[in-house]
Amino acid sequence: MEKPKLMTIYRKLLKYYGHQGWWPIVNNKTLISEHHPKNYSYPRTQEERFEVCIGAILTQNTAWKNVEICINNLIKNKLIDIKKIDKIDNNELSKLIKSSGYYNQKTIKIKNFTDYVIKNYNGKLKKLSDKNINEIRKELLTINGIGKETADSIILYAFNKPIFVIDAYTKRIFERLFDLKFKDYDEWQDYFHKNLEEDYRLFNEYHALIVEHGKNICKKKPLCNDCVLNEICNHKLSQ
Repeated sequence: MEKPKLMTIYRKLLKYYGHQGWWPIVNNKTLISEHHPKNYSYPRTQEERFEVCIGAILTQNTAWKNVEICINNLIKNKLIDIKKIDKIDNNELSKLIKSSGYYNQKTIKIKNFTDYVIKNYNGKLKKLSDKNINEIRKELLTINGIGKETADSIILYAFNKPIFVIDAYTKRIFERLFDLKFKDYDEWQDYFHKNLEEDYRLFNEYHALIVEHGKNICKKKPLCNDCVLNEICNHKLSQ
């Protein structure tokens, strides 16, 4: 597929859904996830970056609403802090993140992440984010429990660096749109990297729009008649 066509899809989704303002940061006063449409300066602090990193781990195999409950629990207990999380008892942390599912495993994953950042960067995420994308990704993937999608979510949304996140929604939508069938994560990612300008703001917005479309319209059983991409989708033609 040509670059202009990929951007056509982006513009159609953007016009339909509007700017998504991902990654949402929880407001400490209201404990509500606040999106920030058109403002790509977030996250701006160590605390906000860490919140995104935790969210990227917690959102594995669960809906965001469940993650938000966990983040709220951590905020209430003043635990959006790498060193505090690293010191907390595993059982206590598991209770606070229970709503995310697989909470015992996710507790270990979070602890593995915090332990790595503390040992290698004295807990300072900015020191890790100052490296180039390939170095950051390579390091993150050495942490047990951090896979490619989670690592890339951290790089894109916590560190504001241009890497395209591939998830189940992305594969589903673009398999239907253009019969794309790549064999692994890296091939999917290469496809987007080759056909889009390298801009973290574009990658941020595009992925967020894909998630929105996948949740609402291009579901496992798609609502094709309501789809803004209906006219250019091969799935419709095959029905």
